[in-house]
Amino acid sequence: MNLLSVLMMLTQVANTNDETGAELLRYKHNKEIPVLIEQNVLKALAFFPELRDARISFIFKRNIKGSVMQAQPVFATLVGPRKARRYRINISSQFKLISTQMPIQDIPADVMIGWIGHELGHILDYEGRSNAGLVSFGYNYYFSPKYVKHAEMVADSFAVERGMGNYILATKRFILDHAELPQAYKDKISRLYLSPDVIVEQVRLLEEKKRQE
Repeated sequence: MNLLSVLMMLTQVANTNDETGAELLRYKHNKEIPVLIEQNVLKALAFFPELRDARISFIFKRNIKGSVMQAQPVFATLVGPRKARRYRINISSQFKLISTQMPIQDIPADVMIGWIGHELGHILDYEGRSNAGLVSFGYNYYFSPKYVKHAEMVADSFAVERGMGNYILATKRFILDHAELPQAYKDKISRLYLSPDVIVEQVRLLEEKKRQE
């Protein structure tokens, strides 16, 4: 399967998940979402039915050092039962470029959906861990670059496996091809996250597996 065929297939997958605004509202359960990005967040949540009951707050921040978004457990909730666990996705309110910046909600919709999808991949990963396991995850993530790379690739892969390959690819291409993004940030994305070629290959393998089932 060539690259053009895979990209066409990705577009078809996206169209099959294109729910109306009214249908998307069902994904707001236990979620706190800023109105400015609600539609894009709900579109991303639609790919993660496992997170329907997860308590997630999407929070605008003025500055997130070294990142555009961060998915984190609310650590105060890790001392109680798992059903009380809460998460937050911090989102930089401004998308910073070399010579300027723009409101985060002004980036292309597919890019925003892909970015949110990656963060939801992290939360899906967190959901599979115990409270103690999440504390250990935070420690390793902070101190081990190798662990960071593994965690970021797992989040990307979870999103791709749930049909978000086109959105994750759009986000990566937006970052890597953007002339006004600092090269250091592009290098970080290239080093820690799935490459566009790997994403396309993952989608191809998923489709091949579906055909064989």
